[in-house]
Amino acid sequence: MHLMPCNISPLYYSVNSNADFYTSDLKIENGCYRFNFHTPYMIINDVVMNYPGRVNLENMIGAASAAILAGADPMSVCKAIATFKGVERRFDVRLKTNQVVYIDDYAHHPRELEATIKSVKELFEGKKVCGIFQPHLFSRTNDFAEGFAASLDLLDEAVILDIYPAREEPMPGVSSKIIYDLMKLENKLLMSIDQVPQFINDNDFEVLLTLGAGNIDRLVEPISEILTAKQYRQ
Repeated sequence: MHLMPCNISPLYYSVNSNADFYTSDLKIENGCYRFNFHTPYMIINDVVMNYPGRVNLENMIGAASAAILAGADPMSVCKAIATFKGVERRFDVRLKTNQVVYIDDYAHHPRELEATIKSVKELFEGKKVCGIFQPHLFSRTNDFAEGFAASLDLLDEAVILDIYPAREEPMPGVSSKIIYDLMKLENKLLMSIDQVPQFINDNDFEVLLTLGAGNIDRLVEPISEILTAKQYRQ
């Protein structure tokens, strides 16, 4: 049903052209986006967005467009884009050095995993990406096991933790191994959450991800500390 009044003209935004608000000359530099921002009123060149992720770029264009339409100064909006650091557990860059990048993300659905991993592979092209994933809920694991496996296959190395049950009781025959067994990726491991710190200490990484909506967040600080300490030992 069409409910829009006839005297209202919609405005559109897009990462690409053919919209009222859009980007051009989009480049990726050291894990950041650099682009020109087109508005109906002006073009702002050389805008930098330090918060990574293709979905975040699209969200930024929508938010910036709304702010400008509400009366905000376009130049001030673009300065705010450059300083925005994001929100916790949403493509949360916890460590970024010349040796290693560590990103934590709340992704707990196959499409969320796919979007996050593809964004990381785009931003850090050529680097090996290791993802540590904690499935959330027995029912979700059972229902989406094939989707989880396909998304995790996009990684160069995958670590799958035990299922975080949250509110659920265990389901017979349902464990992280059903995802593991469906994966085509050869470089994969099953481990408990308590084994992760030692795994981080014993291995080197180029890009490391922690993924999931359970208590995997309690690993964020220990992992950050271990990776930082390893930088000083090199």
